[in-house]
Amino acid sequence: MNVTLYLEEAAQVSVAFIIGAIIGLEREFRSKPAGFRTMIFICVGSCLYTILSKEDNSVSPDRIASNIVTGVGFIGAGVIFKEGISVNGLTTAALIWITAALGMAIGYHNYPLAIVVSSMVVVALFVLEPVQRLINRFHKVKDYKIKTTDTGDGIKNEMEDFFEAHDVHYRCMKMIKENNDVVYSYRIGAPKRDYDIVNTFLRSHPQIKSFEM
Repeated sequence: MNVTLYLEEAAQVSVAFIIGAIIGLEREFRSKPAGFRTMIFICVGSCLYTILSKEDNSVSPDRIASNIVTGVGFIGAGVIFKEGISVNGLTTAALIWITAALGMAIGYHNYPLAIVVSSMVVVALFVLEPVQRLINRFHKVKDYKIKTTDTGDGIKNEMEDFFEAHDVHYRCMKMIKENNDVVYSYRIGAPKRDYDIVNTFLRSHPQIKSFEM
């Protein structure tokens, strides 16, 4: 029994545990699908598979690495979902992917690279988040999901006439009939990014049941 080897491997999975926990805390704080424990499992599991692949000389490490990436891809796909014309979960899926890569790096004793990349991930998650909010404020277009009781073209024409009268750029992305309602998905660009005129019109219209942006 090589006690030194076991202690070294225990240290590797412990580092993977810590890195997975740090990344998972941010996801848990934001109530994302893959949170604290999930990121720990992914990082530790990837590290463990990498360690085992190195010990088994009959199996190519490349095959183990490719299988880890494939398995993580299935997990990442499970947190991506589409709502209307918006896609959510891409950041979490990317984090799952890079957390597995960090676990593999630790499994190969590449601690400096794992620490550098982990630092980059933490900076992107915590430090750059206000920068992203600032960029979002300057978005020139917003996606609207508008539900109306009018199943004909009357309300659609009325909305588009309103948009044109107020110099609002628009594009109808999708139209879906839900029971007795019709749901329109519009991509709208308001002049000077003033969307209050659009929101006021939609709130006050009697045939518009609800809208979200």
